[in-house]
Amino acid sequence: MKAHVVLANRLIRLVANITKVLSYGFHYVLPNKRFTLPARSAPLIKGPGRPIPRTIWQTNYTDKATLPVYLNYLFNRIMSPTFEYRFMITEARAEFIQANYSPEIFAAYSRLQIGAAQADFWRLLVLQKYGGVYLDIDAHAVWPLGYTIRSHHDELYIIRKNNELTNYFIASKPDNPNLAALIDRVLTNIRENTITGVYDMTGPGVFNQVLDYRQVPTTWYRHTCSQGSFTNEYFQYIDKPQGKWTKEQHKVDVVRRDTPDG
Repeated sequence: MKAHVVLANRLIRLVANITKVLSYGFHYVLPNKRFTLPARSAPLIKGPGRPIPRTIWQTNYTDKATLPVYLNYLFNRIMSPTFEYRFMITEARAEFIQANYSPEIFAAYSRLQIGAAQADFWRLLVLQKYGGVYLDIDAHAVWPLGYTIRSHHDELYIIRKNNELTNYFIASKPDNPNLAALIDRVLTNIRENTITGVYDMTGPGVFNQVLDYRQVPTTWYRHTCSQGSFTNEYFQYIDKPQGKWTKEQHKVDVVRRDTPDG
């Protein structure tokens, strides 16, 4: 058991939760204050090259963040000083896919009507193209990424209870056959459109359908990456009336039923 990492995780969560509570007061006094997440930020320290590029990828519906989301971003920068940071909003995701992938893939992506499903697909595509580390906007490293992702890793996934793979953290080299298989499954799911929920259409359900946790490099989530310590649903979706995808998918089909040219 990595006792020192578990202890660090607990201390981070304690401090992060304190900042989260204080942020209610901050945004009560300054309800319209937002902080801008950069589209690109250079590494703070230069590190040696590795099969998995030292790049962190994130996305959100806006680059205007509340204080807790911005503190989460700053903490990840501290925990990954040798990593470049890259961020895309909704429109930039679509532009990236249209510029780098086939019309078939872009058409399938364009049929996704829920932002979380789009982000699920985009993270696979951007890592397949450039490689790096994907983190959800509310996710943070619990130990420096340069030590978690080692020189022998071509890919790394996290597992939760019951050995369940998830996708809020993904590390991969470019041109990864496993990512290619995941992309193919998402394409099939969109094309067939028989799944009603984001989780199984484009999300962690796809990982558990396609990948065998015993056959890919994995790390325990408590030793690697946590979610929701600095922020929560209120602070993440304060400027999005539709709310979180778990609510939105009950009102809007994940995949638009008509074809893009129909």
